Amino acid sequence: MSQLRQEFIAFAVEAGVLKFGEFVTKAGRTSPYFFNAGLFNNGDVLGRLADYYAQTLLESGVEFDMLFGPAYKGITLASATAVALARRGRNVAFAYNRKEAKDHGEGGTLVGAKLEGRVVIIDDVISAGTSVRESVELIRGAGATPCAVLIALDRMEKSGKDGALSEGSAVQEVTKAYGMPVLSIGNLNDLLEYLSAGSSKDLAQFKDAVAAYRGRYGVA
Repeated sequence: MSQLRQEFIAFAVEAGVLKFGEFVTKAGRTSPYFFNAGLFNNGDVLGRLADYYAQTLLESGVEFDMLFGPAYKGITLASATAVALARRGRNVAFAYNRKEAKDHGEGGTLVGAKLEGRVVIIDDVISAGTSVRESVELIRGAGATPCAVLIALDRMEKSGKDGALSEGSAVQEVTKAYGMPVLSIGNLNDLLEYLSAGSSKDLAQFKDAVAAYRGRYGVA
């Protein structure tokens, strides 16, 4: 596991964003861990998170011109990442959408810079891929090109519900459907390696549960 990924998992745990126990996911599964990006909710942790996004994007080698943040969590993430990139000497524009079109003032659903060139979609996770699909349609509709998706954590698990599981994850399905990479700061493998390394004695007890969850729902 790279140093960046190791630091990110530790940071998410420290910030209380990555929790362990028993949690029910959108798919109805009982998961031994839960990642809630909404808890990156103060200036210090948001700034640090944005640094991880920016570093991951720059090190990926993906060529891009601007950022797009899908409402709602993506709005804050894209704007904060733009600030972090500017601090690294890469000043790029960003835009985001409204859930409902504005019928006065400038109107429309898009806010911020004009969508043009190669656009990176910034979000927290990909569950069903709905947010990505809507973002791709908006970006292409504006004449720009979606070139990548950047998320915080890739759960690396099969999409669908028990009894109707697909072979691929939501991330893999997005990659296949739109022909663009999905980048993540960290993923389930990184999380399990963090637990296995004994970085936290208090959390080591959850290693077997996370490994079993990956064995049941994980993808290659």
